Amino acid sequence: MIQKFAVIGHPIGHTMSPFIHKNLFALQNIDVEYFTLDIDPEKLSLEMNGTLSQLNGFNVTIPHKETIIPLLDSVDGSALKYNAVNCVLIKNGKSYGCSTDAYGFTKALEANGVSLSGKVLVLGAGGAARTLAREAADRGCHVTLSVRESGIKKAEHLKKWLCDNGGTANICTLGQIDGEYDLLINATPVGMYPNPDASPITEQQLKQCKAVFDAVYNPEKTLLLKTAEQNNIKTVGGMAMLVWQAVKAHEFWYGAEFDPKDIKNIITEANREMEKIFYAK
Repeated sequence: MIQKFAVIGHPIGHTMSPFIHKNLFALQNIDVEYFTLDIDPEKLSLEMNGTLSQLNGFNVTIPHKETIIPLLDSVDGSALKYNAVNCVLIKNGKSYGCSTDAYGFTKALEANGVSLSGKVLVLGAGGAARTLAREAADRGCHVTLSVRESGIKKAEHLKKWLCDNGGTANICTLGQIDGEYDLLINATPVGMYPNPDASPITEQQLKQCKAVFDAVYNPEKTLLLKTAEQNNIKTVGGMAMLVWQAVKAHEFWYGAEFDPKDIKNIITEANREMEKIFYAK
């Protein structure tokens, strides 16, 4: 029997999940159907007891990452830690949730020879920043949260959460960024398609960073990453995180193991596929 998997969100728009997951299943010689499901938030509970319960598993994106938690039979430590679920396994009529984002982030850095240590500058204070900043704090990094003036209150809540869990953090506005950092993390949508010519910080500020991770994956190389490369700064793009978190989902679903070389190839192919979809003329 062909297994069925999906990615759910609202609006779902174009997502790279089907391309990435189909390629991962192919590496394991598993015949599956993988599709997208646009589910209105008001219908999530209904769908959880209907369509979704008939799947073998599914991925979860905005806006369902938090609201799906009480609808699941159980969640693991990663989901509890971040109060978010992006991967669900359906087995023997039961639903199990986890979060694979932090794993995808750390594996993307590791695969590209970038250390998550020392002084880390995180741009943004939203959901992505919450996960990436917490992972940095848990590894002993000193985290600086940098936001626009309008994001100060949100950053204060994030700082408190990090410090309450044993981390060290401080806050500054984007204009106040100063000093050297071991790693810059862009956890904002600045530079994302259809506005790829925007950068969240200046080149002068960027020059003070030894490495850069941009959570944006479309385009493959944001203006931030291009500028970093021009200044001989190590870079890691968002597609690497997207693929590695998908790898963790397959481990969660059925205990899969992959060769890192194969994952590197899928990251390359996913970037090529995205180029065709959004930038081919």
